[in-house]
Amino acid sequence: MNVFIDYLLVFAVGGGICVLGQLFINYTKMTSARILVIFLLIGVVLEACGVFESIKEVAQAGITVPITGFGSNLAKGAIKGARENGVLGAIVGGTKAASAGLAGAIFIGFLSALVAKPKSKGVK
Repeated sequence: MNVFIDYLLVFAVGGGICVLGQLFINYTKMTSARILVIFLLIGVVLEACGVFESIKEVAQAGITVPITGFGSNLAKGAIKGARENGVLGAIVGGTKAASAGLAGAIFIGFLSALVAKPKSKGVK
């Protein structure tokens, strides 16, 4: 029963983030890119305030899988780098912390480009 509650919380938090994004799409004139940046910055702010870990204990993958988790990862690396090496360390630390995710996204994008046959919206 405990596992069921865990899955339910993960689904509720992750679904809530998706619902919020869909509401932004439906009721504002914001582009998808702006909405992604907002969610990324929410992850950065939550990590900087020290709240992200508390949410992560409850929500687990529901908060880390969306782009909020990527923002948190960037902020965590930047904070660690800044403590160790100052201002330049903040830039390098964030990049190091996010490098695996970035490399994975580039690789999957490359594989998708090899397999897919993209068309412009106007072309049939």
